Amino acid sequence: MARIWNQSEAEEIFSLPFIDLLFKAHNVHHQYFNVNEMELCTLLSIKTGSCPEDCAYCPQSAHYKTGLQKEKLFDLEEVKKHAEIAKQNGATRFCMGAAWRSPPKKDFPIVLEMIKAVKEIGLETCVTLGMLTEIQSAQLKESGLDFYNHNLDTSPAYYKKIITTRTYEQRLDTLEKVRNSGMKVCCGGIIGMGESRSDRIELLIQLANLPEPPTSVPINRLIPIGGTPLEQTDEIDNLEFIRTIAVARIMLPTSMIRLSAGRDSMSDEMQTLCFMAGANSIFFGEKLLTANNPDADNDLNLLKRLGMVIKNQPKSQLTCQ
Repeated sequence: MARIWNQSEAEEIFSLPFIDLLFKAHNVHHQYFNVNEMELCTLLSIKTGSCPEDCAYCPQSAHYKTGLQKEKLFDLEEVKKHAEIAKQNGATRFCMGAAWRSPPKKDFPIVLEMIKAVKEIGLETCVTLGMLTEIQSAQLKESGLDFYNHNLDTSPAYYKKIITTRTYEQRLDTLEKVRNSGMKVCCGGIIGMGESRSDRIELLIQLANLPEPPTSVPINRLIPIGGTPLEQTDEIDNLEFIRTIAVARIMLPTSMIRLSAGRDSMSDEMQTLCFMAGANSIFFGEKLLTANNPDADNDLNLLKRLGMVIKNQPKSQLTCQ
């Protein structure tokens, strides 16, 4: 049974001396995972722009003028092509994101076919489509979907400063529908949106105290995008971000902790400290929906220099080339 966390316990861990915190997190990571193994995931925007939500960080919101061009839903062959390339490059999970409040009735069957096609290619599947009904959750499960991503983004208290078009309770409701369908939950947040350390702790408490902790927990570092309300937000301190990764590993010991958006601005040394703190999954490829991501060759080179291997690859392919 998962431990139930409270604010004071989490604050005590978060406040440990940095080296002690990393040591503790690394030991927890070592207990549950191969610390020298990295999961590679690829994320594709299958429908871009004109989202009706007003998430203050998002260039895809129709509320802001960010210069992003709206794109219609990809067709099935386009998705299959991207999935094949992702698999050839070493990814084992293929994630698809659509800028919707909830899946439109006319487009949802197409997404179901995309999931089936990607599964046939031999990749794990994950989608993020917004809020779901119970029927949609069941249909996604029936299509073979492995993971559904629906982030909490931040603490309940700070959430109201980031999003007004959808409530925290609605996010929790979608997560419940996903769990009830039997799919795995992918759920995390964004760090560096101007929130306090207390907000970061509360986000991790929310994640850890879900009825079932998420199987995957993406931790994003805010990328301030011109035209969004957060474009002038000061960058979060690097060590504070790494602390958050470490505490996430301690509070969510069996979850995959994914170092997600914002890696493009991180040095190799910072990413390495995040890996040591417990991050064991990265998004791999040149784009994260609409944001830049490190070059794939650079990622493979870093993993090779660290002596790390790629999760779920045959023995002959484990060493990065």
